Amino acid sequence: MRRTRVGLIDSGLGLVSFAAALHRAAPGLDLLLATDPEHMPYGALEPAQVQERVLASARALEPWAPDALVLACNTASVHALAALRAHAEPEVPVIGTVPAIKSAARASEARGGAPFAVWATSATTASAYQRELISAFAGSTPVASVACAGLAQAIERADDAAIDTAIDAAAAATPAHIDSIVLGCTHYGLVAERIRARRPQTAHLYDSPAAVAAQTLARLGRGAPGAAGGPGGRILAVLASGRPAGLPRALEAYPAGRELLRIAPEQHT
Repeated sequence: MRRTRVGLIDSGLGLVSFAAALHRAAPGLDLLLATDPEHMPYGALEPAQVQERVLASARALEPWAPDALVLACNTASVHALAALRAHAEPEVPVIGTVPAIKSAARASEARGGAPFAVWATSATTASAYQRELISAFAGSTPVASVACAGLAQAIERADDAAIDTAIDAAAAATPAHIDSIVLGCTHYGLVAERIRARRPQTAHLYDSPAAVAAQTLARLGRGAPGAAGGPGGRILAVLASGRPAGLPRALEAYPAGRELLRIAPEQHT
């Protein structure tokens, strides 16, 4: 019986944590990865361009007949989720990504309204979308919006010095008494432990991969082959701007990346 296939779409390595979370939750799933290095970061594009690129990646995955698609990018989910759902559903369910602001706000409420921070790209930090999420879920809870200039790009290059510099700058911009941070870019989870190490007062990091994996499995249904667990899943395809590619060597720098390398074809770029 053919195993269930899940396609993941992002401009770059932001999809890695989501693919690893899916593999941990259901190791029998096969994965299809579509990145778009020629047009990253999506935050620098106009909304219509983001839609165009996301739909191009989805079409490039169609020969592998994915059973579900995960849009593992906050910016792409804002601008292209509706278009991708119109293109793929109801035959192929599409799962988007939202920063874990709601989860952080609930935890804050349980702690008497403790403030938290949202670390995101400069474009997302300045967006009406993030302001609306904070307004909808955080209410009167103080929230510090912190732009992490260059962090996603440094993660993409696995540039240790640039990653540390960007984390240190974001930490300096975050009020010292805040101990909870929402990771508002899908890349940032790849360096979660480095954030904790360089900002020791950070007790809580909120990210989206586990929740997105759970939602994906729910949309697939437990009867889908591989969705209920069991080993054997692998990466069937890696695309870079629509063309077959290997996984980048940069993945070796991150725990989630190393998880994927263990189930990937041998060729890397």
